[in-house]
Amino acid sequence: MKWTADAIIIGGGIIGCATGYYLTKKGLKVYLFEKEYLTSGSTGRCIGGIRQQYSTPLSIKVAMESVKKFKMMKDELGMDVEFEQDGYLFLAHSEEKEKVYKQLIQLQRNMGLDVEYVDVPTIKEIVPGINTEGLLGGAYCPSDGQANPFLVVDGYAKKIKEKGKVFTYCEVERINLQGNKVVSITTKKGETYYAPVVVNATGPFIRKFSEHLGLDIPVFPERHESLITEPIEVFFKPMIVDYRPDGCYFHQKAKQGSIIGCYTPVPNVPGNDIRSSYEFLNEMARRMARLIPKLKDVKIIRQWAGSYEMTPDGNPILDKTDIEGLWIIGGFCGHGFMLGPEIGYIASEYITTGRPPYDISEFALNRDFSRREVMK
Repeated sequence: MKWTADAIIIGGGIIGCATGYYLTKKGLKVYLFEKEYLTSGSTGRCIGGIRQQYSTPLSIKVAMESVKKFKMMKDELGMDVEFEQDGYLFLAHSEEKEKVYKQLIQLQRNMGLDVEYVDVPTIKEIVPGINTEGLLGGAYCPSDGQANPFLVVDGYAKKIKEKGKVFTYCEVERINLQGNKVVSITTKKGETYYAPVVVNATGPFIRKFSEHLGLDIPVFPERHESLITEPIEVFFKPMIVDYRPDGCYFHQKAKQGSIIGCYTPVPNVPGNDIRSSYEFLNEMARRMARLIPKLKDVKIIRQWAGSYEMTPDGNPILDKTDIEGLWIIGGFCGHGFMLGPEIGYIASEYITTGRPPYDISEFALNRDFSRREVMK
């Protein structure tokens, strides 16, 4: 059989493009397929935050390695992806949250992360004008940051094209097997492309797209909404994370001055309906103004919605399936952009050598999904 490519990637977001990029670096000819435009799914709807403050050693390591890769992107990709290390600040409004953060900081520091617990006076210096009512302190990591998802994906895609191809507005209809082996994909245009490796990186559509192969992948779409304000003078840098039931998280874009943010809806909103709502707009504005009162008169210029790709335990899936040559990479629960660079590297190692560069059993497809991370 004459292979069209060495590997086919389905999905044009951060995960598909990062995986394709690192496979390309290893000398593989990669064909990547996206049913709409690059970043048209979850990646293009995220708010661009990048953090390393997690609650398990594996997640911390993946995040720290990703930050290293973000720092190298300007040289590696030959373009500025607007990566800025402006920090993340997790606020503690209860003794319970304060205790959890202090315990996690010890784990994170043991792994080499530059994170510390800061008191209220320090927080007031970091975020001038913040409402400190009920605030006890916070977990602060200055090397966390932000980048532009559109530029990162574009940079990866351009590198893939140097050896392979990127197809946009080209939906894959099915993956074709010969016995229990992947041999090709067929698009809705009726075109067939051959490769011994196929990666399903379709984000919130992973489960639905896998059904035609008899697979039931536990990845479920969930709607989240975001907004962005008019540009104003920059007065704070870090992503502010308020995990109270009626909290939110937002940061100020380092170059433009706009504030971009979101919150986690309670109860969750399952499904792929990505229509935005007035309820979110009104509630997010209230939450932001409560946290920083001076924001109450800032104008909102745009809102949007997108899908998180959720798993039962909050951890992603990066694994081969029982079908030879078929890989699943997804279920990042809103963290795909920040973890994407290292995930792409891990996947490339796993696919080409048969083993990951380090233990990623927590991301296994057949794992026990009943455990959950604390710092999500």
